[in-house]
Amino acid sequence: MSQAARFSAMLKSGKMIVAPGAIDCITGKLIDQAGFEAAYMTGAGTSATLGYPDYGLITMTEMVANAARIANSISIPLISDADTGYGNELNMFRTVQEFERAGVAAIHVEDQVFPKRCGHLENKELVSREDYVAKIRAAAAAKRTPDFTIIARTDSRAVVGFDEAIARANLALANGADAVFVEAPQTMDEVEKVPTLVKGPCLLNMVRGGKTPDIALADAERMGYAISILPGLLLGNIIAICDQTLAETKRLGKYPPPLVESSPARTFARFGAADWDARRTAFRDELKAAAE
Repeated sequence: MSQAARFSAMLKSGKMIVAPGAIDCITGKLIDQAGFEAAYMTGAGTSATLGYPDYGLITMTEMVANAARIANSISIPLISDADTGYGNELNMFRTVQEFERAGVAAIHVEDQVFPKRCGHLENKELVSREDYVAKIRAAAAAKRTPDFTIIARTDSRAVVGFDEAIARANLALANGADAVFVEAPQTMDEVEKVPTLVKGPCLLNMVRGGKTPDIALADAERMGYAISILPGLLLGNIIAICDQTLAETKRLGKYPPPLVESSPARTFARFGAADWDARRTAFRDELKAAAE
C-alpha cells in the first residue's frame, strides 16, 4: 500500500492524525521512531534550513526536494506544506504532480498571494475567491491517484474574518479538496466552531506563541478535528539546545558535558547502520561459496 493510500485510510478512520513538524531527514526519522503515525514537512522549517524566514522565499523545486528526501527516509506518511502552489492554476497543477511523484501523501495549498507569509504573522494578502477555486480545481485534476490528499488552506480569518474563512473552506471542498485547513482561528470559540461549520475533514495547526490558543490534542480530537500538525515542535527546541550548547562551549573553552550520553555508533544506529552493515557482505556470499 502506498503512503498516500495509508494516509487516505487514516483520514477516514475517525481517529485524529497527529503529525509533528519535520525539517529534514533527521527530524523525520525521529518522529517516525517516536511512534507518530505521520510527519509534517513544515515550510517554515524548510525555509530555516536554507537560511531564510518563512516569507515565501523558497521555490517549489526546493520544497519538493526536501519533501522527497524526508519521504524516502521514513516509514510513515508525510504531509507537506506546498504554500500557494507557486503561481496560478498551471503552476498548481505541476506542483501537485511533483509532490505526488516525490512520495508525499498529502499537501496543503493556500489562498495567499505569492510570495506568502507565515500564517501567524500580520499583513497577509489573499487571492480572490475565483482564483482560489481555480487553483483548488487544478490541484484536484492533477492528482494521479484518488488517494493523494489535497488539503485546502485558507488564511482569510486574519484578513477578512471568520465567516469568510468558513465560506472559503466549504467552497474548496465543493471544488475538489479532500480536507480543509482554516489557518489561525483566534479564540477557543472559533477553534471549536470550525469542525461544526466545515463540511469535511479539518486540520488544526498548533503553533506555540501563534494566534491560535493552546489546546490539548485530546480536546482537538473531541472537537472533531481529523488532523493536527505541530510544525514548530522540534525546530524551536533544536534552536534552544544549540544556543545552550554553543554558549557552554564558549564559557568552558572545551567540549561541554553532553545533554545525553551518545557515541558515533549510537548515533549511526538511529539512521539504519545495522541494515547497511549487513549489506557489506550480503552480496559476496555466493562468490565465496563458488570459490570453495
